[in-house]
Amino acid sequence: MRHEGVPLLEQEGWLRHSEKDSLRSGADGVVRPACHRFRRTDHPVRAFSKEASQHFLDGASIPPVPGGEHPRLMASLLMAIWIPLLFAAPVAGQVPPSPSMRSRPQQLPLSGSVSASRGNVDARNSSIQVQGAFQGSIPTGAPTKDPLPLSLDEAIRRGLTYNLGAIGAEQTEREARARRLQALAQLLPDLNGFISGTVQQTNLAAIGFSPSTFPDIPFRRSVIGPFHFFEAGAAVSQTIIDLTAVRNYRSSRETANATRLNVRDSRELVILAVGGSYLQVLAAAARVDSARAQVETARALYEQAVDQNKAGLNALIDVSRSQVELQTQQLRLISLETDLATQKLSLGRLIGLPLGQDFTLTTNMAYRPATVVLEEALKEALENRADLQAAAAQERAAVHAYKAATAQNSPAVTLNGDYALVGVNPAKSSGTFSVSAGVSFPIWRGGRNRADIAEADAVLAQRRAEYEDTYGRVDFEVRSAILTLTAASEQVKVAESSRALAQGTLRQARDRFAAGVADTIEVVQAQESLAVAEQDYISSLYAHHLAKLTVARATGDAEQGIADLLRPSRP
Repeated sequence: MRHEGVPLLEQEGWLRHSEKDSLRSGADGVVRPACHRFRRTDHPVRAFSKEASQHFLDGASIPPVPGGEHPRLMASLLMAIWIPLLFAAPVAGQVPPSPSMRSRPQQLPLSGSVSASRGNVDARNSSIQVQGAFQGSIPTGAPTKDPLPLSLDEAIRRGLTYNLGAIGAEQTEREARARRLQALAQLLPDLNGFISGTVQQTNLAAIGFSPSTFPDIPFRRSVIGPFHFFEAGAAVSQTIIDLTAVRNYRSSRETANATRLNVRDSRELVILAVGGSYLQVLAAAARVDSARAQVETARALYEQAVDQNKAGLNALIDVSRSQVELQTQQLRLISLETDLATQKLSLGRLIGLPLGQDFTLTTNMAYRPATVVLEEALKEALENRADLQAAAAQERAAVHAYKAATAQNSPAVTLNGDYALVGVNPAKSSGTFSVSAGVSFPIWRGGRNRADIAEADAVLAQRRAEYEDTYGRVDFEVRSAILTLTAASEQVKVAESSRALAQGTLRQARDRFAAGVADTIEVVQAQESLAVAEQDYISSLYAHHLAKLTVARATGDAEQGIADLLRPSRP
């Protein structure tokens, strides 16, 4: 009975099975090892197949020496060299994965405020100030030859869609959601599949083996192989207990919630910026119309002075004085028209109009008194302000980040496992598996835990201070907006009365000049007074509407309340 591929390995102690269990007879009468895996008690070799051993024996067999035994030193040396060369890659694929490293605490930026990075919109001092990303937009569409009719609702819709401040806030929210998913992934199982196949042939001469290397071991040929190896399976790792990872996830969840609230706050700032700029264009257009009317009045006065001078009813100085007044009004008109064009460019830049697109405003500015109760406005602001809620979420995120840093002192438990089919090919493969669990706990980390805790504590203190500051700022903005609205309402009443008086004064002065009882000085002064009164009325009306818009923003209701605040009064 022939033992194929067995004598050498058995003599050298590589088979630890009884002949009854390890040998079987094939159809050809040849007795073969029943197990395709050879093991040595002090060095397990996985996937050492019968085919591989037969190739080895055919390529580099060791003839028996007198006494029926081989030198154990030579055989062990040859095995120690040959096995790693042939099976380094396959065996490495079956080594169980090491337990996952402990999670590190997720350190947050010192400040949770986004005003410095995204910019801001301020409506104090009866003017709108747009800063940072809110000044820009994505120009969309092709310009048309005819002016584009633009209502306030359409301008706000375009601003919310194309303004760079709103877009940046939305992308920041997407980034925060992605980080939350990354933190969640640290708590979920990690399952990976793998499949590999290897064919290898080795040249012993290339690695320094020759007949002279071991005189007692003659080689039949220097090239042995090819050897085949197949492996397919899956590996899973799971964090069972890791308080740092849990609190990192909670911190990232609060951060994502804060960015979602910042998106809402950014939308309100876009509404404030677009609404205020729209009002500025309306006011600039009203000033231009008023200046054109003043130019026509000055021209009529100048022509009247010329006619009276030709008739000998007044002096030449009256003609010169009326001409100077006409040119003064013309210069004022040029300046106001330039300001109007600039304001329209700024509005188009905010809402992403096509480059070079002209437009006309279709929403008129009409005065409608508004009454706001301070206590109700403060209560509404504390409930609705998205930036205040975002500051609270940022503080909660810092609290969880601090707990994550302190949780590094607690143990972490991980579980790893894999299952694979291993053999010379898929048809000749058998299952293998491994399961491992580990517990990790800190003993000495050189002060890194204390440093992480100190950093997280500093962030938490800063976030708490920012929340208190935001709370005070909300209260200030509500009170300031209501004061401005009250003052603007009174200014509109006074400016409207002054404009009516100035119009009457100008009519009387022109009548006196036409009757020859007054010169052009009285008429010019009356016209200047009317021009100032018109500008004051336009400014007070603009300030009143801007104050209503500011109150809507201060109470956190800009997106829902602007249409009602700026809707013209019903007849």
